[in-house]
Order: sequence, then structure tokens, then C-alpha cells
Amino acid sequence: MFKYCCAVLFVVLSTCLFAKEKSLPELHIYHDSDYSTHRQSAVAIKMGFLTALDEVDNQAQGYKIKLLSRDHRGNSNRSFLNFKRFLKDPSGLFVLGGLHSPPYIKYREFINTNQIPLLVPWAAGGPITRYDEGENWVFRLSVDDTKAGIKLVEFANQRACKNPHLFLERTPWGKSNYKSIGKALGNPEATVTWFDWGMKESSAKIHIREMLAKDSGCILFVGNAIEGKQLVSAMADYPEEQRIPIISHWGITGGDFFQQAKVDLASGIDLHFIQSCFSFQRRPLSGQAVKVWNNAKRMFPDEFAERDFLFAPTGFIHGYDLAKVALAAIEQIKLTGDMSKDRAEFRRALEQLDKPVKGLIKTYQNPYSKWSKQNPDAHEALGIGDLCMAYFESNGSTKVLVGNP
Repeated sequence: MFKYCCAVLFVVLSTCLFAKEKSLPELHIYHDSDYSTHRQSAVAIKMGFLTALDEVDNQAQGYKIKLLSRDHRGNSNRSFLNFKRFLKDPSGLFVLGGLHSPPYIKYREFINTNQIPLLVPWAAGGPITRYDEGENWVFRLSVDDTKAGIKLVEFANQRACKNPHLFLERTPWGKSNYKSIGKALGNPEATVTWFDWGMKESSAKIHIREMLAKDSGCILFVGNAIEGKQLVSAMADYPEEQRIPIISHWGITGGDFFQQAKVDLASGIDLHFIQSCFSFQRRPLSGQAVKVWNNAKRMFPDEFAERDFLFAPTGFIHGYDLAKVALAAIEQIKLTGDMSKDRAEFRRALEQLDKPVKGLIKTYQNPYSKWSKQNPDAHEALGIGDLCMAYFESNGSTKVLVGNP
């Protein structure tokens, strides 16, 4: 009888606690990302963000915070639909972005005029955070192309690369990089070859032959994992003495690039890429980083079942840090349940954070401020000093370079 009563009491208490949790109003965060062709980046961002939310029990001010995954499959129009759905959601507070820049460049005006807070943990296109037609609602904690071009050119110079050849995808992201890299080179009409999404290895091999004929000393590559794999495979077909270094933007780290290209990379391809400087692979880790890492392994055991590192690790790192910044902004306002008002207050709080936020990359002191043409980096949480070059270890983990190569 006693056991029966205890069992009944347990069920009642569990039901009450569950009902209490279910009764909490919700805050919805839409994760607009490519869960299809560049799934690794989307999953890594989600993992980092959820790990930070777990530290506050996924709650703020009596609201349950819920991350809603929305796969745009690398298609700008699908991304646009995700933003339109967000606007219809009375619980939607902000949108968390993904890897691709084109959607946020193409629909930048829509995002800002409809007052949608967009927090970007990956997409690097320079124009994304630089909207000068009114209030700016887009905030980034990631690589910024206006700085990436400088870093790529600086690394090419350190490697004594003469006559670098730009190899860029024919998208708004590629065009953004053409301007920034050309400026860094001191040549706004730098030699460039454009390629389209879905480039085949045969096309990449022809492009390499043309670059070699022009006596190019290295390739400055701006593209994603699929096209990056084709470039590496094409380069591996050339004799070692003809190969030239590939200095890449970080788009290649967002998909299954390493798994697809590891055999060709093992043949001696010289490949480096840009990313932010923090790495879980660099020891010793701080106490905070150890705690975050252990929490992530507890929360996502399947992702660590076969290895003790992450693919697309900077997605996790940026997702975590951006969540910490967002939580600090939420803590600074009074949520009302009227999302149009709460979004506006959230945006203002991001520009006026009154306490430091301790992330993995660094401690953020006022990471954002009011945007203007005179203050173009106002919505950029990272600067050029936070960017490093890296390469793949033989097991697929990322090794970050410190100092000169």
C-alpha cells in the first residue's frame, strides 16, 4: 500500500511539474540555416547555441526559450519564407542566421524595414550588417569580409605568394569579397576567375591550368565545401611541382568538405583557411571552455561518438558566444509578450549592453553600438585581431596558427 501511495504521489508531482513547465509562455528563436547541403555548419551553430541556453535552463524571465530549426537548403527564397513565417509568429523574438550570405544580402532591406532582429554567427558578407537606409537590425558575431580580405592577403604575403589569383563564387558573397580582397591587394581590378555553385572537378582543373599559365603564385579562394572539394581534387591531379597553395575563406569548413577531400589533402595539398582564433583543440583550455566542452558532450553524445572534436567547430563557438550575448540583452530588458515592442527593446539592449559577456573567443565589452556610416563596424562583435588562419589535421580536426606561418 505504501509503495502504491508513493507511486501515485510521484506521478502527481511529476504531472504538476510537467504542467508547470508546459504552462510557461515561449520565446521562439528561428534558426534560418542550411541543414541540407551544409548540414555540419547548421548543426554546429545549433549545438553551440543550445549549450549556452542549457546554462540558464532554457528560460528567461519566466519564458521558455525554444530554438526552431528552419532549413532553407541554401536557397535565398526559402530563407525569405522563413523570415515571413517568423513575422507571423507572436512568440518570435529574433532570427539566428546560418552559413550563407546571399539571403541576408538579397533581403537585407526586408529584414530591416520589417524590424526583424537577425543575429549572424557565420555568414561573412560585408554588406549584411551595413544598412544605411534606416535602423539596422542585423548583428554579427563571425568573420566579416571587410576584415577577411585583409587577413587572406596578409597571409599570402607571409607565404611569399607573388601574383595571387582570386577564385570566387559568382554570388553576392563572392562579389563582396572581390571588393575587399582587391582593396587589400591595392588593386581594385585584381585578376579573378568566377565560378558557379555546382562547379565540377573538370571545370576546376581547366581553371587551375589557366591560372598556372598566368604564373599565379597562389589561389585566394572564396567558396563553400562542395566547390572547395572540387578545387582540391583538381589540384591533386597536377604533379606536385606544379601545384600552388590554396588560401581559402572559411566557407569550406561548413559542410562535409574534409570527409570528401581527405584523400586528396593527404597527397600534400597546401591548404589554409581563415576562422576566428579560439579552438577547443588548443590546450590548455580555460575552466569555462572545459565546462562548455563537457556540457556539449553530455548534451550531444552522438556527435562525439566517433571522435573527440567537432566538424565546423567555429559554428559551435560562434553559436555559443552569440547566445551568451543575446541572453545578456534579454536580461537587460523587461519582456512584455508584445513581440513588436520586445524586439525593439532587445535590439536597443544589444547596442547598449551594460555588463561584460564572457564568451569562448573573448569577453565582450559593448560588442555592439549604434550603427552609422561613420561607425561601419558598429554591429560587428569581432575585429581583425580575433581572426586567425588554420588548417586541417590528418584526422579532420582544425589546427589554428598563432603568429606567422
